[in-house]
Amino acid sequence: MEWTLTHFWLILALLLGLTELTSGAMIMLALALAAALTALAAALGVSFEWQLVVMGAMSGLLVPTVIWWIRPRFSPKGVAYGTTGTGVERGKRYQTLLRDFDQATGIKINGDFYRLKLEDGSSPALPEGTSVIFETFDGTTAIVHFAQTDKES
Repeated sequence: MEWTLTHFWLILALLLGLTELTSGAMIMLALALAAALTALAAALGVSFEWQLVVMGAMSGLLVPTVIWWIRPRFSPKGVAYGTTGTGVERGKRYQTLLRDFDQATGIKINGDFYRLKLEDGSSPALPEGTSVIFETFDGTTAIVHFAQTDKES
């Protein structure tokens, strides 16, 4: 069997489609579809230079389409991708956690653990379950202040 550029594009499409299974962002699926369309162009006898143009053009069309139109329809309700660190968490109450392997104090925001620091710059070892209010990020450190308890308010 003789290997052709059509085979290359189909294998690339398959690999990109398989990597989509690990990401779930649907970007690799758009690139896989672009590679499959490029394989179709190669099967029709288009030169390699134009195959690259087809791959670039299809990627340029399909990736934004997936990001803006298709991906939001497949996302679970209530998930806002890319919001961590943009300020939407500011003022929300969180409970402190202790990380298993080093007992670092932190909070979980959108499923990710962030070490915390108080507004005054200190990083005390707070007991697990302490209520704090998120303010902002300093790099990957969450800046918080203590939440008022119901008795204090």
